[in-house]
Amino acid sequence: MRLSNFEGPFDLLLQLITKHKLDVTEVALSQVTDEFMAHLRALGPDGDLDQTTEFLVVAATLLDLKAARLLPAAEVEDEADLALLEARDLLFARLLQYRAYKQIAAIFEERWETEGRRHPRTVGLEPHHAELLPEVVISIGAEGFAKLAVKAMQPKAEPQVYVDHIHAPLVSVRDQAAVVVALLRERGTAVFRELIEDADDTLTVVARFLALLELYREKAVALDQETALGDLVVSWTGGETDPSAAVTDEFDQEATA
Repeated sequence: MRLSNFEGPFDLLLQLITKHKLDVTEVALSQVTDEFMAHLRALGPDGDLDQTTEFLVVAATLLDLKAARLLPAAEVEDEADLALLEARDLLFARLLQYRAYKQIAAIFEERWETEGRRHPRTVGLEPHHAELLPEVVISIGAEGFAKLAVKAMQPKAEPQVYVDHIHAPLVSVRDQAAVVVALLRERGTAVFRELIEDADDTLTVVARFLALLELYREKAVALDQETALGDLVVSWTGGETDPSAAVTDEFDQEATA
């Protein structure tokens, strides 16, 4: 398996290092520099410009590394020395990466060759396997199918929606004040228990009690309780006026806020 992206200076460099059985180190690169340069000269002026440029970049790095090994070692102070070290590290990294790709490509090539000799078997179902399938027996006749069709065509019952989980509707204090006024005009006097005997829920009881307080503020009713926790006696004192219209709607507004 050969990839055009890896047929270049790194392929040649790896071949030279492998031939000399060297590690991918600075020493190995120094030893193969001369052979690399010889191959570069063999390309001649007719070689591909892009490929020649790639070879020249690697060759320049190799020559710098070889020259650095011939000079006495010293601390890195010059920016040029730092650039050389960066180029060396980059060359090492790319060479190691290329070698890894090369090894993986060899594994793929081996697998490709091995799997290429395998062919799947395409045959029909064998008789003894076909006999294992049970015979399909339809135990329903035309009349049974007709009943099934009628049942399937019947309209389904509408789903029942339960509203038990929804909170109770709001109760208007002003509306309950009108109910209390009507009862007191009819009876004149009544205990509070009688005013709420037709209340369906707790919210209605609370709304009527608030309405009673509003009517008391408007001086439309009189309240009397002879003993503590005894019956609350309510008397009508509003005359012919309709004080329920004067009951504030602040409770209703707070409930809907």
